[in-house]
Amino acid sequence: MTDHHPAETLQKSAQDHLWLHFTQQGDYGPEVPMPVIVRGEGAYVYDADGKRYLDALAGLFVSQLGHGRTELAEAAAQQARELAFFPLWSYAHPNAIELAERLAGYAPGDLNRVFFTSGGGEAVESAWKLAKQYFKLTGRPGKHKVISRAVAYHGTSQGALSITGLPGLKAPFEPLVPSTFRAANTNIYRAPHFGDDPVAFGRWAADQIGVAIEQEGAETVAAVFLEPVQNSGGCFPPPPGYFERVREICDENDVLLVSDEVICAFGRLGHMFGAERYGYQPDVITCAKGITSGYAPLGAMIATDRLIEPFLRQGAMFAHGYTFGGHPVSTAVALANLDIFERERINEHVRDTEGAFRATLTKLTDLPIVGDVRGDGFFYGIELVKDKASKETFNAEESDRLLRGFLSKALFDAGLYCRADDRGDPVVQLAPPLICDQSHFDEIEQILRDVLGQAWQRL
Repeated sequence: MTDHHPAETLQKSAQDHLWLHFTQQGDYGPEVPMPVIVRGEGAYVYDADGKRYLDALAGLFVSQLGHGRTELAEAAAQQARELAFFPLWSYAHPNAIELAERLAGYAPGDLNRVFFTSGGGEAVESAWKLAKQYFKLTGRPGKHKVISRAVAYHGTSQGALSITGLPGLKAPFEPLVPSTFRAANTNIYRAPHFGDDPVAFGRWAADQIGVAIEQEGAETVAAVFLEPVQNSGGCFPPPPGYFERVREICDENDVLLVSDEVICAFGRLGHMFGAERYGYQPDVITCAKGITSGYAPLGAMIATDRLIEPFLRQGAMFAHGYTFGGHPVSTAVALANLDIFERERINEHVRDTEGAFRATLTKLTDLPIVGDVRGDGFFYGIELVKDKASKETFNAEESDRLLRGFLSKALFDAGLYCRADDRGDPVVQLAPPLICDQSHFDEIEQILRDVLGQAWQRL
């Protein structure tokens, strides 16, 4: 890297050697250099040329406490000096013990057993494997299938991708793990029934999970995987009574309810866990991302006491694990992260300001391209439409031209990092760091207003 052109040198090296995730690699080249982010501070990140961007996606729903928290970096360094690595295979270390106890304390009900992973997809994979083996050990070996929701994303590993409800994402990797089935999601903006009655719609959507279980046979279904607020498709919150009814259906059919909180846990919805916000009791919670605010990779599967019981018998084993699951450095960072959550009352801040965030984003509904603004906490989707009155959406070519051809780059160039997504209908997704305040909300709204206005003119 030269003193004169560090950004250009980095970009050339990246284009020659770095394989990006979920990226159309061919989009970058000599005429379109790859963005290189070099540092962060608070709610902002900076590229190799020194330009500042508001991180309105918290990295990837991760950076709850914002960037540049030296306390978290120091916790990692201190732990690396003391014990850099040891696996949780037949042995324990103090940070994993302390963090497991702490997470059990935060989790609702008797979710007291914590199985650490490296990230969210691994946590989902672990939950499905646990469900299948649990029923084998308890004399119901036929229960192995999973119900999830249309358009829902649950991870990229073969099992988690099988649970995912996005056919286009799965097609390149077929055949996947069999035995997964989809039910309706909670997108009331495009509800096929009861679109003007949230309670009736919630009952209908929940009952579709019961229909799916019945169609497969309850004796074959092990688990239902649901996010508190569904991410893909653009932030679908649960209607009133939805999770209460889903819990009843799972209990009636002896099916485990897995709350996939990889995004929704640790303050994103103003609580440590989304299940707490919506008042339901899962059998398993999967989580990751915000557990360390991104300062180290870590995930977890948290299970009820009932689910570990058959594994406590002599000779029984959950023959599953990850080298870096519960890594000493990552768990040290997580503990320090949770200390800051409590000291700075992060959850309370989200609950106190989420109404202002919603109100600020709702101003955008005066734009002809904005059909719906939805979400909870610091987690929102803005659905884009061709016609507000009819809710007409864009076809695949139009959506690609709108999102990839214009919006993604235009928003970034305007200083806003967020997600323009078409997994489902076109949306802009926002999930800023949980330290944000009205000044950040206004900046997000002003940039979106300008760029979405440009997009409409182009259309």
